[in-house]
Amino acid sequence: MPVEIERKFLVKSSRWRAGARACAIRQGYLSLGDGATVRIRIAGTEAFITVKGKTQGLSRAEFEYPIPLRDAEVMLETLCTRPLIEKTRFSLEHAGKLWTVDVFEGENDGLVMAEVELTGPEERVALPDWVGEEVTDDPRYRNSSLVSAPLGGLALVDAELSSGV
Repeated sequence: MPVEIERKFLVKSSRWRAGARACAIRQGYLSLGDGATVRIRIAGTEAFITVKGKTQGLSRAEFEYPIPLRDAEVMLETLCTRPLIEKTRFSLEHAGKLWTVDVFEGENDGLVMAEVELTGPEERVALPDWVGEEVTDDPRYRNSSLVSAPLGGLALVDAELSSGV
């Protein structure tokens, strides 16, 4: 069974920007249950449907499948709960691990989070100096929670985030 194991952090500065690759993402949820969520995502020119199970510690079941882009566009516009999640995802390497930094827009404008996927729940990771508070266990920071309770307008931890430095 495919499993997602990740840690999430708020971002406290923009020092991560050098060399990061960007991809625009729009996503919405067909189902936001306690036991499972069903997400539609358009990332660049690709589209996916993803089913995620309930989080247990750092892990949860995750099943993701490509779908036609036009189908995803229609589902986002007609079937998904509002607001949609809009963000730019930046990918970069740090200490041999792939990190993603999500800069949220729309209803969640001002929120910047970093994630790193792990090979196991006990894996140790070297944290970059630009990450701040860990929010892995805080359900408010799950993308599915940002639909019903957006966190836009958060005070930025570091002034350089707002200036794009």
